[in-house]
Amino acid sequence: MKKHKREKAVALRYDHLTDKAPVVTAKGQGELAQRIIELAKEYGIPVEENQLLANYLMAIDLYEEIPPVLYPVIAEILAFIYRMNHKYEDGMRYGDETL
Repeated sequence: MKKHKREKAVALRYDHLTDKAPVVTAKGQGELAQRIIELAKEYGIPVEENQLLANYLMAIDLYEEIPPVLYPVIAEILAFIYRMNHKYEDGMRYGDETL
């Protein structure tokens, strides 16, 4: 099996109707991180590659909300995902030049 550097991955859930803030739902390093990323891609869940942010999120307990200090950066990521989903639903594809 291919060796991975100590890559980290953290999965977040956010439902604006039920959650006050995004919640950490999975986290891991190495092979577990790779599996989290693979599952996200398999289910069409967007993946943001930001190891610095992952380092901060790794310190949060599972099923705990992210702290307010991380709201701005997570909000930017969620806004980007929202825009991409909207464009995708309107018939564009992620590889289109118009994105």
